[in-house]
Amino acid sequence: MTTIVADTSVIINGNLSEQIKSGSIRNSEIIIPQAVFDELQSQASNHKEQGFVGLEQIQKLNKLSKDFGLKIILKGSHPEIDDIKFAASGRIDALIIDIAKQNNAVLYTSDKVQHLVAEAEDVKTVFLQPKIIQEELEFLKFFDNSTMSIHLKENQYPLAKRGKPGEFLLTKIGEDILTKDYLKMISSQILSATNISDSSTVEISKTGASVIQHDDYRIAITFPPFSESYEITIVHPTVKLSLDDYTISESLMERLTDRAEGIVISGSPGSGKSTLASGLANFYHDQGKIVKTFESPRDLQVNSGITQYSKLDGSFDNTADILLLVRPDYTIFDEVRRREDFTTFSDLRLTGVGMIGVIHANSPLDAIQRFIGKIELGIIPNVLDTVVFVNNGDIEKVYDLELKVKVPTGMTESDLARPVIEIRNFEDNVLEHEIYTFGEENVIVPVVKHGEKAGIEKLAEDKIKDYFKKYDSNALVEILSANRVKVIVNEDRIASIIGRGGVNINEIEKFLNVHIDIVAKDSELLSLTPNDVSFTFSESKTGLLFTVNREYTSMYVDIHANEKFFATVRVGKKGQIKILKRSDIGRNLLNSTTSQNDIQLFLKDF
Repeated sequence: MTTIVADTSVIINGNLSEQIKSGSIRNSEIIIPQAVFDELQSQASNHKEQGFVGLEQIQKLNKLSKDFGLKIILKGSHPEIDDIKFAASGRIDALIIDIAKQNNAVLYTSDKVQHLVAEAEDVKTVFLQPKIIQEELEFLKFFDNSTMSIHLKENQYPLAKRGKPGEFLLTKIGEDILTKDYLKMISSQILSATNISDSSTVEISKTGASVIQHDDYRIAITFPPFSESYEITIVHPTVKLSLDDYTISESLMERLTDRAEGIVISGSPGSGKSTLASGLANFYHDQGKIVKTFESPRDLQVNSGITQYSKLDGSFDNTADILLLVRPDYTIFDEVRRREDFTTFSDLRLTGVGMIGVIHANSPLDAIQRFIGKIELGIIPNVLDTVVFVNNGDIEKVYDLELKVKVPTGMTESDLARPVIEIRNFEDNVLEHEIYTFGEENVIVPVVKHGEKAGIEKLAEDKIKDYFKKYDSNALVEILSANRVKVIVNEDRIASIIGRGGVNINEIEKFLNVHIDIVAKDSELLSLTPNDVSFTFSESKTGLLFTVNREYTSMYVDIHANEKFFATVRVGKKGQIKILKRSDIGRNLLNSTTSQNDIQLFLKDF
């Protein structure tokens, strides 16, 4: 009787089962190392799909052994916790080879490294690498040439997004309700393909969720406890475009070819951002440039000469350390989301690497806004020189950024000169927005045209009003000129605003960079509260709940208590404002009030 030791790979991918059914394995004792069983059990307990697949395959092997007269036994000692924890480092593989040595057995594996190690240690080994036929994968039947993604959820009909970038339609693609068993079968197929295919990788494996890149399909599998039910979402690019397929002006093509080295491609989900990024990557590669990508998961459609990097030890910052050693001309960063991503993007750009970032945003201005606060304001034009907004698969707008020291538009005093980032429409060079520091905040201010009221006036009004609300919750502001304003407050507040000898008002004027006239409200003004918002109040163990009319949903209100300004908050769904007691706002409100009557809400006047 031949003794066989099965490692984890041949169990999970079903190779061992296929060998038994084909008759290749007869009159044998099959040893499943205890370390293998415990590793799979640990993965299943942590809700990792691979663990469930492996345990189901062991059940299948036990059934086959009875049908084919084979003997399957567990053997070996239980691995230590660290052995399972560091399984990826080879701890479990070493225990498996030891079992083969101790039992003078043949090691069956689909792991090339494990096979080579066994041969080096003079252990008999059989390497199994069956060919997975692409067409056998069940999920492929849901795709056609127009399918961008499929959405398979337990107890629901299968759905697909079909169409072209920016014009996708969600469509039912089957008449049968999907079962959990059916979705698990699809998952098992995908994981089996991943274990043996060089074109498949597990990008993310967490408790209740896995992300797999199989060829050019990006597959997300979620299940409890992460999601309430089993779900598989598979995304597939429908088009691969070059820059020649876009409507690009001669000046923009010149910019992309010669000058653009800090490019941000923005747009909503499904707008065609990644398609354009892939086209740019291939364009630079064809121009003789060294191009790399940062992706997690890796799903850009790029030429084979472009190396696609993922996160190294869970961080793109670590990947950046390697990137600098290979000296690329351009790097495609898909997608820039987390704070550390923005830092990594800017650091690489400042070292001289040409960077192309892909960012989810509803406008090119929103894309720029996402960099504010994450990197220093003054270096933004050095990081971003060209912002491209994609909509419905086309380039809709392009912004050019430049840093200047000037008086912001709408101001006239030379002492108000400061660093200003100009945002211009690339095609006509028209100045549309400016970014600069106002007070203590970095702001984006629209530059108005044709004699309209200057945007700076509205901005100044809001900022100054917010500042004086700590003295008078109903303070009014009137813009007299570019550098002079009138602030109207209750008469009993004037003394505290002025301060002894005018010290306080001088400090305020210096801070806001404007001359301020303090005026007392008359009796008529005192009675006006047009922005007062009625509300009901309730308190739970952990939070404070304000409920207003639903018409205020998504609007902003100022919270005051005892005529003191506390915070500006957004009204949530169903007209509710929730504030945690442990938050700074919650603690301050509780310490400053004794009843609901002490609190007022005012509609924010944007």
